[in-house]
Amino acid sequence: SDDQKNVCNEIFRDFKKIHPANRLIQGDVGSGKTVVALLTALLAVDNGYQACIMAPTEILANQHYETISKLLEPLSTVNCQLLTGSTTAKQRQPIHEQLRNGEINILIGTHALIEDRVQFSNLGLVIIDEQHRFGVEQRAKMWTKNSQPPHILVMTATTIPRTLAMTVYGDLDVSVIKQL
Repeated sequence: SDDQKNVCNEIFRDFKKIHPANRLIQGDVGSGKTVVALLTALLAVDNGYQACIMAPTEILANQHYETISKLLEPLSTVNCQLLTGSTTAKQRQPIHEQLRNGEINILIGTHALIEDRVQFSNLGLVIIDEQHRFGVEQRAKMWTKNSQPPHILVMTATTIPRTLAMTVYGDLDVSVIKQL
């Protein structure tokens, strides 16, 4: 949609600035926030960085993983993995190794992403879905996952009037996807 294109252009302009982006993407369920998130993650990957998407529940993390994995099928060079509380120790070991050595390009998960043992090679983009469901300390932990602070995108389906969004999320630029 035109709104998706406009939001992508706003994000891409953010990425050209000296300081890391801090942007809130607001749009109803079905408006295409996940596609915008993927395009943004691919821009980060194309520039040599890793990206992660953190969701508040395993169900939502799994939905993001399934959707994004299907969209990535034609791009066999992009390695996308899922890490949640249900990920077994046996499954976690290769994920941790591949993440540290840069083999994983996009990591999708839940609170499991903020664990100390989750170490990225070069994290450049953090996408947080439904930020208000994470605590301040949990969100802040993602900023410490790289020596250089990553770009931050926050997605929400909760409609927030622009004036309230600027008060609550004063440090965030706001983008809205109105079209489904």
